[in-house]
Amino acid sequence: MADLVALRGAKSCQGKSGPDEPMNELERWANFYLLMAAAAATLIGLLFVIITLGAERGVQDATVAIRMYLTPTVVYFASVLLLAALLSFPNHTRLTATLCICLAGVLGLLYSGTSLLGGGDKKNFGERIDRISYGIIPFAAYGLLVLGGVLSLYHPQAGLTLVAVGMLSLLTLGIRNSWAIAIDVSTRPRR
Repeated sequence: MADLVALRGAKSCQGKSGPDEPMNELERWANFYLLMAAAAATLIGLLFVIITLGAERGVQDATVAIRMYLTPTVVYFASVLLLAALLSFPNHTRLTATLCICLAGVLGLLYSGTSLLGGGDKKNFGERIDRISYGIIPFAAYGLLVLGGVLSLYHPQAGLTLVAVGMLSLLTLGIRNSWAIAIDVSTRPRR
């Protein structure tokens, strides 16, 4: 009988895995989220430098290209920044962390899905590389966020790892797209 009581006591001390329990695993990822937020915020600032340089040079037809290609890139960086900030809040439970991650992922899926399909007032991306860089890859990255968010409810470490891969994918894609925009703006002839 004493062994049964000791076994129950040991199980209750191991920690609960319910959705209302604190998600202590986020503390292990705090430096990662800080790094992601700093990188995303810095890169958003650099995009404004690109816009300013393009405007000062008086580049032909740059406003249409900047509007079409820059907005998704800012959204990718802003998504990483927002998610890093949300996950840095103290006292998250598994449920609140999952909701934050899934909300960011679903909003990103909607945004990248409309970009992929050419919906709304957006122009269709004509070249295949543009469809991949501004539609397919972001859709997959936001899908990783949703999948990681759901998984983090039951297996926090595995779920947060998928979230990290999704965030890194968005950040890397934003850097690639920023570079393409910078090259395009700097090589266009002046007016």
